[in-house]
Amino acid sequence: MKVSIFAVILFWVLSFVPQALACTTTIVGKDASADGSVMVSHSDDGLGDGSAIYVPAMNHKPGSKRAVYYSHCSLDYKPQWGATVSHRIVTKDRGPGYNKKGVAPSVPLGFIPQVARTYAYFDANYGLMNEHQLSIGECTNKAKVHPEPAPGKRIFYSSELSRVALERTKTAREAIKLMGELIEKYGYYGTGETLLVADPNEGWVMEMAGYDMDGTDGVWVAQRVPDDQVFVAANQFRIREVLPDNPDMMFSKNIFDAARQKGWWNPSAGPLDFASVYGDGEFHHPYYSLRRVWRAQSLLAPSLNLPAWVEGPFTRVYPFAVKPDRKVTVPALFAIHRDNYEGTEFDLTKGMAAGPFGNPHRFEGNAEGVANKEGKLTPLVGEFERPLNIYRCVYSYVIQARNWLPSAIGGVIWFGPDRPATSVLMPFYAGALDLPPSLQRADILKLDRQSMWTAFNYVANYSMLKYSYMIQDIRAVQERFEGNAFAKQTQIEARALALWKKGDEMGARKLLTNYSNSNAAAVLNEWWKLSELLYVKYNDGYINTELEIGHPVFYPSWWLKQVGYEDGPTSYEKKTKP
Repeated sequence: MKVSIFAVILFWVLSFVPQALACTTTIVGKDASADGSVMVSHSDDGLGDGSAIYVPAMNHKPGSKRAVYYSHCSLDYKPQWGATVSHRIVTKDRGPGYNKKGVAPSVPLGFIPQVARTYAYFDANYGLMNEHQLSIGECTNKAKVHPEPAPGKRIFYSSELSRVALERTKTAREAIKLMGELIEKYGYYGTGETLLVADPNEGWVMEMAGYDMDGTDGVWVAQRVPDDQVFVAANQFRIREVLPDNPDMMFSKNIFDAARQKGWWNPSAGPLDFASVYGDGEFHHPYYSLRRVWRAQSLLAPSLNLPAWVEGPFTRVYPFAVKPDRKVTVPALFAIHRDNYEGTEFDLTKGMAAGPFGNPHRFEGNAEGVANKEGKLTPLVGEFERPLNIYRCVYSYVIQARNWLPSAIGGVIWFGPDRPATSVLMPFYAGALDLPPSLQRADILKLDRQSMWTAFNYVANYSMLKYSYMIQDIRAVQERFEGNAFAKQTQIEARALALWKKGDEMGARKLLTNYSNSNAAAVLNEWWKLSELLYVKYNDGYINTELEIGHPVFYPSWWLKQVGYEDGPTSYEKKTKP
């Protein structure tokens, strides 16, 4: 049977350009933040399960086993491991949030010994934060080798590693040590990964990869972020020289031997450079990662005058971490995730690709983008810039961990469903007794009015019809809710702390839970109202208000010129093109 060239191209594109491979993540050291907190941020840019799940603390019987499930975000959805393309985990053993009735349960890749008690934590496609303020961020990296999962041989990917760490540890160092041991004992599969691991006192960058398609372990390295600096990663390994005597570095026992055996590194060439030895550059195209690192570091420390153009994927122009020109706040950090390169030569709200109304989103192509009707490769070569704020983001957040408060109050995740620029950051505390149901339900294949993710995704998609106009309406509601939440933060936490000091810890937890849930309910209600407002106000391309229906909003002249407006029928004579 003859296979068409088009089919081959389609297979190649679908196999090697999965959408999940795209996240941006940061750590802010306690001396680099405005209030002394250690902060972790993350945008999860693979369009999949957008739910945030509360996993309660649990007691376990002696001899119990802990199931390890396959992670969709490692090598895409694989139906043999259960769940569905839009549900990452379906099981009864992690609380009611993951107990999805009528959905195929997840099938374990393997089991590890369970501990007597596991901590409560918030979970998503990767673990977020536990009750002790241990915080996680993530980005996917292109390694030289991406092994497949294999029961009893390679059962861990970063997702499940992060969850086990949140279940069992309280500090970043403990978490890294545990995850490293699990990789070495139970094997690692999937892409290369960066996990940012932080507690109220310090932040670490942990990077990991497989190195053999049939391996039974993996390699990993971790480096501490200086307290007065900010680290940024965007889908490329960022740790360079692995120095055995560096007190701010940890690594797997096999990291040097594996590199030598594979022929990837010779000690005579100098220290092992983790990024270039175990990494394979950037995903997809040049500057897919580096442009975001440049932009984030430039926004944090413009005084560095970092260049936007470099010599290659393993440039050393962008330092491991930067000291910010100004102390970093939660809104300032999240502004980085909302960025579309506005005001730079790469501004995605400008030009023909943005359309007449400044839409910054650039859809990624598939086989039809590289082949013509006959299945032959097109000579067209090019790429769009990859922004920090990408249309297919499923959620993003900033976590604050603060050592001067009880963990239940000190740990707060500012969570925003869907893409950052059109989301609202909502606070949820480490001591919460649960998360609102609206946050714990999300299915990209269903329009669910009770789902927070659906509401935000709906508005974000609709806004692309007339972005430069609608984004103003969105920001007005966004700023009202976020401004109110930031203004109330000190007051709410003071009330909770007063209860805590009186010995009423449960009262403090209920106060924080009720506050967060009430705020989330108001956001959900308002966001659906906003969707209706946008529909009515911009119906049929006009602006419609109580003062005037059908106020025309025409296209800008620069755009009209480029799309052939002047060639239209302005007389009864046939026009001849020069």
